[in-house]
Amino acid sequence: MTQRLREMADEIRRLQAELGREIEASRKHLGWNIKEKIIDFEQDVVAGHKRLRTGIWRFLVGSSLRVSITAPVIYSLLVPFLLIDAWVSLYQAICFRAYRIPQVRRSDYVIFDRRHLAYLNGIEVVNCLFCGYANGVIGYVREVGSRTEQYWCPIKHALRVIDPPDRYRDFLEYGDAEGYRAKLTDFRTGLREKPPADGPPPA
Repeated sequence: MTQRLREMADEIRRLQAELGREIEASRKHLGWNIKEKIIDFEQDVVAGHKRLRTGIWRFLVGSSLRVSITAPVIYSLLVPFLLIDAWVSLYQAICFRAYRIPQVRRSDYVIFDRRHLAYLNGIEVVNCLFCGYANGVIGYVREVGSRTEQYWCPIKHALRVIDPPDRYRDFLEYGDAEGYRAKLTDFRTGLREKPPADGPPPA
């Protein structure tokens, strides 16, 4: 990676951290904060949320035929997500341990905190649980795949990759044969000795 590319990557990380701080500040305006992973709402905020909740019967009556027809298809995705979740967890439990690669903490990606929102009815809570699980598994699997890639193939693609994992920016350039032979061990050692912080960027 050239000096210019390294500077740009560092700037991206700095902006991500700054974005996280701004989001944290905005939470105070919505009347809530987090203390040791416990979400704390102000009492008057909770009362206001409950007044905005739509009853289940009213919610169902207001739903379109399209929603009723597609809902089973949407929720059928739960089966492959459960399968890949279990399979990837087994994979890293066996292979990462064998190669001394730090394992990804699944709990940092699969998060079920939207159920605490008082303005959601039962059906909306289930919808949010499904989306949180599906997207959490995708993030979890992506990080497992990213660490796997750093260990076995830390080489950038010739074609542009949309939204690659953070560590991808430090990978070797496509076609850098000498760099690959000289630095592959360093990538593996770096992953073992200085594992990336678990979890997605601050939000």
